[in-house]
Amino acid sequence: SHWCNVAYWEHRTRVGRLYTVYEQSVSIFYDLPQGNGFCLGQLNLENRSETVRRTRSKIGYGILLSKEPDGVWAYNRSEHPIFVNSPTLDIPNCRTLIVRKVMPGYSIKVFDYEKSCLLQHTADLDYADGPYDPNSVRISFAKGWGPCYSRQF
Repeated sequence: SHWCNVAYWEHRTRVGRLYTVYEQSVSIFYDLPQGNGFCLGQLNLENRSETVRRTRSKIGYGILLSKEPDGVWAYNRSEHPIFVNSPTLDIPNCRTLIVRKVMPGYSIKVFDYEKSCLLQHTADLDYADGPYDPNSVRISFAKGWGPCYSRQF
């Protein structure tokens, strides 16, 4: 069975289909490298803003999401930083949005299985930028968001 679903969003609009992951890892990239995965460059670019076009061009080799024994890791294969938000990276019961910056060539455990089990028992949190999902990770290519950035979502 699958362990991950990937949805690609541009601002607040989902683009393309839901990509279901069955293998131990998945590459999410812009241009077709060797291997396979979720190629964002194959998605339609019609009616996209110049900001979206510029950001898409910075994705390059993108990221590799890997299911490991201790959790899910994101490896930044891009030439630009990625920005990550995950309930398991946040301080428990914290109402502020924590977004971590991951530089090119570095990795981060974006989802911790043990911490996730603890979060299942916490109260539902309301966020200004959307519903809270204790099993969801958000990753932004090249652009940060949240309280410390000009982009709030």
